Amino acid sequence: MKEGAQRTHTATTPRYDVFHTDCPARDVIDHVTSRWGVWVLISLRDTDLRFYELRDSIRGVSEKMLTQTLRALVQDGLVRREVEPTTPPQVTYGLTESA
Repeated sequence: MKEGAQRTHTATTPRYDVFHTDCPARDVIDHVTSRWGVWVLISLRDTDLRFYELRDSIRGVSEKMLTQTLRALVQDGLVRREVEPTTPPQVTYGLTESA
């Protein structure tokens, strides 16, 4: 590349090039490497856990941050959320096969 030339995103650039800011994979990487995302994934590595069990196992996380982190990881397909139709509903989280 010539001196002073800038690299731009073109039609020939791969769609999932994580070095480009518009790559959707960057969001997944951000969620996985976030402060709480790492702890959630580690906590779920051996067994499925309910919300309160996750909250109690990850010291220092607020319920709000845990909820946001779980939503992002579920949306990314790394964590699955299972709801049992009881009163109150019992929600269990676990790692997906892709995680």
